[in-house]
Amino acid sequence: MQPFTKTLAAALAAGVLTTGALVLGPGAADAGATGTRGAAGLPAGPSSQSGQSSPSSPSSPSTASAAIDWEPCSGDRTAECGTLRLPVDRADPKGAKFDLAVARRKATDPGRRIGVLLVNPGGPGASGVDWAVDDAPDHFSADVLARFDIVGFDPRGVGASEPVMCSSDLIRKAPSAYPRDQAEFDRLAAYNRALRDDCRRHSGPIFDHADTLAVVHDMEALRRSLGEQKINYFGHSYGTLIGQQYAELYGDRIRAMTLTASIDHSLGAREFLVSSALTAEDSFHQFVRWCARSTSCALHGRDVTAVWDGLLARADRGEIMDPENPGRAMTANEITQFVFRRLYVPDWSGTASFVAGLDAQRRQSPPTTRRAPAQPATEALPFHAVLCEDWRFRPKDHREFARLTEAELRAAPHLRGSPRVHGAMAGCVGWPDEVNNPQHRLRITKAPRILMLHSRHDPANPYAWARNVHRLTRDTTVLLTYEGAGHSVYGRSDCTRDAVDDHLVNLTVPADGSRCAAADPVT
Repeated sequence: MQPFTKTLAAALAAGVLTTGALVLGPGAADAGATGTRGAAGLPAGPSSQSGQSSPSSPSSPSTASAAIDWEPCSGDRTAECGTLRLPVDRADPKGAKFDLAVARRKATDPGRRIGVLLVNPGGPGASGVDWAVDDAPDHFSADVLARFDIVGFDPRGVGASEPVMCSSDLIRKAPSAYPRDQAEFDRLAAYNRALRDDCRRHSGPIFDHADTLAVVHDMEALRRSLGEQKINYFGHSYGTLIGQQYAELYGDRIRAMTLTASIDHSLGAREFLVSSALTAEDSFHQFVRWCARSTSCALHGRDVTAVWDGLLARADRGEIMDPENPGRAMTANEITQFVFRRLYVPDWSGTASFVAGLDAQRRQSPPTTRRAPAQPATEALPFHAVLCEDWRFRPKDHREFARLTEAELRAAPHLRGSPRVHGAMAGCVGWPDEVNNPQHRLRITKAPRILMLHSRHDPANPYAWARNVHRLTRDTTVLLTYEGAGHSVYGRSDCTRDAVDDHLVNLTVPADGSRCAAADPVT
């Protein structure tokens, strides 16, 4: 993997759609060899439906609720790690099993402990174990850390929970996600089928059961194993889909739930793609407006949109080199992916410096051919194993795919669509039509009031998604709008942090329609 590509993969994994977050995108970092990737020093353990209109009933066969054998995490002995043995296929509880990796940070004030706070940072593909061990202490307020055991788990197929593994060599042979005709579309479909077969061979039965609905049932088994009558849950980005579907099936087992940067699981392919493109383009224009008014912008005083469009045109001609590897040309898609991820923060100053630096490059000679570094035989790639079973995105031919792409490009002419969502849809081309967990209208009937927070200018998950989720669940959810930019919401300001803390600790919710003012971006 080339240096810039490494940088890009790390940035994408941090959010995961991180994502990173979507957290839509590759999600988990490379696993290396064929063995299970250690999650925050987790001790190594043994490993081993067709489309429907709504999630299956919780009255289906139950999973085991054995206790977890906790021990200090090898990467951070202030946290505890363990595994929970669960069936791969819930309908076959005596069949193949896998180990769900779990981490826990105990409440720092046991005398005031309220309960457990399960967390998921998104993806699909982000590690809840790593997040609980490494990120939670800095993410949550001291009051939340004092009152709750923070519990993270790696969803099945991710991290140390029987990760989906695929051949590195085949991953790097991927054709363009922008087929120009039917022949190229057919090649993309054939490649996706070959990669899917390869991943199934390397991953075993977990590959066919990595959808979010299966994760929801795992979370319920985890609740029982922890011995908790009710759980608290904090889900971000793709983690909100886990929370939504848990609330549908197990709403009476929730004490408090907060969802930030919500996913709308009711959308078809066109609505999903176009809305994602619109919000990406909106975030780009937020950046342009900031440059116009801020002297700290490296592009201040210039026509930023013209500079950007010209940069991508030069990249299309192979004239822009990777700053970390001058012998390799960067594609326009790599540039948009990198900038798109920086809009998550939002790091507008860093984005401006990056664009200005690339624009300042003089015309380059054709890149030299360099031998790629050695790659591990297999690596973790859970993203499409989850996404293509959560969404019925199956363009049948190039004509249908081209119509979707054209609509996406019209919605985001400068960002050239939504860089990550386009690749997500393209990766499902050629998959079987049956989907484990297809889109449906959200129905929550037994859950307590759920607090939703969403940025007005989220680059990845459109504000319109949160409004529609709230519309479908108005009797159960309260939507708090953060008026600023960026993908993460909780720590954006005192207003957003206090709203979440008050809900988790005291079960209070702000008035529906409340808003938090925009804070200054990272500059």
